[in-house]
Amino acid sequence: MILSPIAPDEIARVLDRHRAVLPPHGPVRAAFERIAASLAFDGADQAGRHGAAVALARRFGMAPIDEAPQDAFSWDGAHVRTRSEPAVLIHEVAHFQLASPARRRLPDFGLGAGPETGRIAEADRARCLGDAAREAEEQMASLLGVLWEVELGQPGIDAFQEQNWLEGAGRKSAAAFFAATLGRLIGRGLADPQGRPLVALNGRPDA
Repeated sequence: MILSPIAPDEIARVLDRHRAVLPPHGPVRAAFERIAASLAFDGADQAGRHGAAVALARRFGMAPIDEAPQDAFSWDGAHVRTRSEPAVLIHEVAHFQLASPARRRLPDFGLGAGPETGRIAEADRARCLGDAAREAEEQMASLLGVLWEVELGQPGIDAFQEQNWLEGAGRKSAAAFFAATLGRLIGRGLADPQGRPLVALNGRPDA
């Protein structure tokens, strides 16, 4: 849910406010500029975008199944359900990358039911992360998903807005949060030194 909706004719000014408090060089600036540039990407080819999202899931060994998450889970430990928006499906790929090896075998990655999960009680019983760890992983999955959208030539700027990365644009705290989250992705080997997403998996067990 967008906390503060941004009108289409305001987005360029909001991006400029955010840009003004970011470092002038380095991975944070490079990643932000790629996201901002995706404002010009064509988002009309929904079928093409969805196909690219499914192909990305296959690339990570996530077996696609042509069902809606509401029929069971977004991820059941072996299959990803593909009747979702492209950005949602890419977000699931990001969760797959971030999950510990043990949680990649659990429904919804052991995070509990997501907003599209149908079998809510089962997903919640499989949850094995506390609130703080879950929230941190959600933040990283959100940004990693946006980075993948941009890498695939899709308008990741839409998810960047919808998931509130531009909330508080122009404040140093908002810039620091973006930088810290990107830094964690780079530190885990899931993004390269310029903030581009990598085909890699988290190999660390959960604390």
